[in-house]
Amino acid sequence: MEIEPAEEVKEPPRIHRLDESVVNRIAAGEVIQRPVSAVKELVENSLDASSTSISVLVKDGGLKLIQVSDDGHGIRYEDLPILCERHTTSKLSKYEDLQSIKSMGFRGEALASMTYVGHVTVTTITRGQLHGYRVSYRDGVMENEPKACAAVKGTQILIENLFYNMVARRKTLQNSADDYTKIVDLLSRFAIHHIDVSFSCRKHGAARADVHSVATPSRLNAIRSVYGLSVAQNLIKIEASDNDPSSSVFEMDGFISNSNYVAKKTTMVLFINDRLVECTALKRALEVVYVATLPKASKPFIYMSITLPPEHVDVNVHPTKREVSLLNQEVIVEKIQSVVEPVLRNSNESRTFQEQTVEATSSVPSVTNNDLHLSSSPSGSKSQRVPVNKIVRTDSSDPAGRMHAYLYKNPQKYLGRDSSLTTVRSSVRQRRNLKETADLTSIQELINDIDSKCHSGLLDIVRQSTYVGMADDVFALLQHNTHLYLANVVNLRAGVRKTSVETHSKIHLSLVSSAELMYQQVLRRFAHFNAIQLSEPAPLQELIILALKEEDLDLESNENDDLKKKIAEMNTQLLKQKSEMLEEYFCIFIDSDGNLSRLPILLDQYTPDMDRVPEFVLCLGNDVEWEEEKNCFQSLAAALGNFYAMHPPMLPNPSGKGLEFYRKRKHGKHTQDGGNSSCHVDGTAEEGEFEHELLSEAETAWAQREWSIQHVLFPSMRLFLKPPNSMASNGTFVRIPRSLSLQSLYGYKSRFGVIGG
Repeated sequence: MEIEPAEEVKEPPRIHRLDESVVNRIAAGEVIQRPVSAVKELVENSLDASSTSISVLVKDGGLKLIQVSDDGHGIRYEDLPILCERHTTSKLSKYEDLQSIKSMGFRGEALASMTYVGHVTVTTITRGQLHGYRVSYRDGVMENEPKACAAVKGTQILIENLFYNMVARRKTLQNSADDYTKIVDLLSRFAIHHIDVSFSCRKHGAARADVHSVATPSRLNAIRSVYGLSVAQNLIKIEASDNDPSSSVFEMDGFISNSNYVAKKTTMVLFINDRLVECTALKRALEVVYVATLPKASKPFIYMSITLPPEHVDVNVHPTKREVSLLNQEVIVEKIQSVVEPVLRNSNESRTFQEQTVEATSSVPSVTNNDLHLSSSPSGSKSQRVPVNKIVRTDSSDPAGRMHAYLYKNPQKYLGRDSSLTTVRSSVRQRRNLKETADLTSIQELINDIDSKCHSGLLDIVRQSTYVGMADDVFALLQHNTHLYLANVVNLRAGVRKTSVETHSKIHLSLVSSAELMYQQVLRRFAHFNAIQLSEPAPLQELIILALKEEDLDLESNENDDLKKKIAEMNTQLLKQKSEMLEEYFCIFIDSDGNLSRLPILLDQYTPDMDRVPEFVLCLGNDVEWEEEKNCFQSLAAALGNFYAMHPPMLPNPSGKGLEFYRKRKHGKHTQDGGNSSCHVDGTAEEGEFEHELLSEAETAWAQREWSIQHVLFPSMRLFLKPPNSMASNGTFVRIPRSLSLQSLYGYKSRFGVIGG
């Protein structure tokens, strides 16, 4: 008989007190989960310090270096010894203070946690001090006494070697690009909420900031600056509130995307009592509303700021303060959802659909990521020595150019101003089924003709050039490798040339690259246009009469009024008969009453000069070859190309000699001679006195034009223009000799040259 061995009785494990350093390191890993957690805590501290400017510098996704600088009130010298100890704070003194807390921080754990997982250096100066102090911290205590140093207003906190003592955590965070993206996203969210604070964020060694916002009174301008025009132009302002103590007390304002906005993931920026948080219940409730109005592949953009009484918010429910608990949260969510739903439903009455056209030929150049995004060399890479004569001053991969930012005022401020074109741009075109009209033989022949007559050398110059700036009102200055070129981008009607197709068409494209670009875009987008909706339908007959009067040299003669009316009636009837074809193929909508209400979009974010609509309509009636298909499409494309080409504004350029036009004038007749013509002006100019309202209007118009050339026209030329052989010899593109000094440039540009080797 075998005797089973007695089971070994295990003693219960002994409970012992953890070493304080272990406790602190464990707690630090919970508070500072990733580099973005440290950035968030430091930025919130800067906001609590009443900063108006906050800049963030990051290296290797924040693992090597995080530097946050602000211009806040600084830290007292006597507070530096306990600055990074756990649970030391200036935000509250007793637990009840949490009921009315308004600051971002309150626990006093963030800085202490950073010292347990990284090396922290603080440089600070307070108002009235002659110098600042710098001190380093480790494991919550100072490594040495504060040292006097030169400092600028505010505080700079530097964290180096984050998670150096947490091997497992550091290995999981090796993808520095991913962490830097999270930091950029965080700063972007702060920038659109705290619009009275300037934010910047850039990589260590990078010349340009990835986030750069300035203080602005307009929330929409901040969103446009950070997230781009494509987001800002598709937003709807939203407001909701309740003041019923029995259910909920809150105020909400923000912006939500309309049904035209398309994205692959939801972007929700939520601030509750100025605290950046997440609310899963609210996010899901809003997504439910959007499901009914947006395509399945689309997700909304939402910015909301909710203000509640401080006692209705529990901020102490998450280690990183990412979430908060609200009193009557379900009621608040339901009321916000009920406000958003009808607003979004009303916006769904009209939509803009971006249509991707697949061409039957290889004439459309492929667009790569390098064409759309600025490329930057990796930080820390060794530069190779380049001969002086081979040095290129600018980067051709930057479609907008680099030098221009130093030569001109930033025109972004003009984009927020209301103009007559804002209404035109915001109107949209209903979706319709696309027909296979791009396969028409006549259109293919026109496109093939463009391809066959493309100048390969000039094509390479256009594709790889960099926009430097406008040399004058007509010529843009481009750089390709070590050469400079002048490109005529403005339609002054100084000369004309035949279009790419040798036909008997009466319409010729103007001698400018912008007109050729628009002509080619009409053929490539044939029957696949989005639309510009006019704010009010324009009667064709009135437009044609207006155009005929502008062409009449004898402005005081009324003898030909009946003839003009007859011509207008005949052309109106003709265009009404062709309205179905014009709408189907060119998105030019003319109703049964002879009113023009829609025009095509040839380039995104570009609107033609609407003052030239009468001339365009007259050209459609008089000059289009309607009988033969190929000639008809070619002449219509040429008419649209001339209409959409870049024109100078009606008002003279307020820079240089054009400024004299805006001087206030005394009574009396005065003759001004300019060029080969003279004009009589009522009054003589008063020294130092200007028509400021008119001058401001002109400055806005010329700034908007300059912005369109730099950010819309030139990038589109690089992507889409196939320059014909004639452009290499007719003065549209002129290479500047290397021997020519910049002082001689303005005398040289008036002489046409030949693009050579």
